Amino acid sequence: MSKKSRKKSSKTPSVTPTAKKTPVKARAATQTKLAKTQRTPASKSTGTIAKTTSHKAASKRLNSSKSASAPETAAKAGLAEGQKAPAFRLPRDGGGVVALSDYAGQKLVLFFYPRADTPGCTREAIDFTRLTGAFAKAGTAVLGISADPVKAQDKFRDKHGLGVPLVSDETHEMLEAYGAWGEKSMYGKSFLGILRTTMLLGADGKIARIWRNVRVDGHADEVLEAARSL
Repeated sequence: MSKKSRKKSSKTPSVTPTAKKTPVKARAATQTKLAKTQRTPASKSTGTIAKTTSHKAASKRLNSSKSASAPETAAKAGLAEGQKAPAFRLPRDGGGVVALSDYAGQKLVLFFYPRADTPGCTREAIDFTRLTGAFAKAGTAVLGISADPVKAQDKFRDKHGLGVPLVSDETHEMLEAYGAWGEKSMYGKSFLGILRTTMLLGADGKIARIWRNVRVDGHADEVLEAARSL
C-alpha cells in the first residue's frame, strides 16, 4: 500500500465519527435551549395571570360587599329630625336597666360614643357630667351609649367620676336603629363601628336635633343650648 493510501485510510475513521458526533451535540444543545425558552415564558406568564386574576377577584369581593352594605347603612342612618324615636330597653352601668319609656314626657339627650375610656369619649362623657345640673334645670335627661359591656361601663364611670347613666348595647340593635352604627375608616382601612352621634329627643318622644360626626370640644355645651331652646 502506498503512503498516500495509508494517509487517506488513517484519516477516514477520524473524520467519520467527528462528522457524526457534531450534528448530534448541536441538535441536543438546540433542543435544550428551545425547551428552556419554551418553559421560561410559560411559567412567567402563568404567574402573572394568576396574580392578576387573584387581584381582580379580591377587588370584586370588596366592591360587592361595600355595595351590598351601603343601602342598608344608608337606610339605618336615614333617621331624621321630626321622626318618632325608636324604643329601646338595655342594661346600664350599676346593673340596672334603662328604657325609652322611662323618659316619657321628658326631654332626653342620647350621646353615642365609640369606646369607653378612650381620650375623645372620656372628654365627652366628662363634659356631659359637668353639665348634668344644667341639663336637669332644662328638664332634660342625658344617657351615654356604647357597645361596651356593663363591666367596662362601670370601670369607666368609677375611673372618671361620671354622673350620667352609661348604656351597654353589645348587640348593636339600638345603635343601628338610631343610625349610630356604620362604616368607618382609619389608616386606610374600612371597618364597622360606632359613629359618634348625639340626638336630642323632645318631650313628645320625637327627634328634635341630630348631630353626626361629632367633634367633642364644646359639643356638650352646644347640646345644652339646644335643649334649653326646645
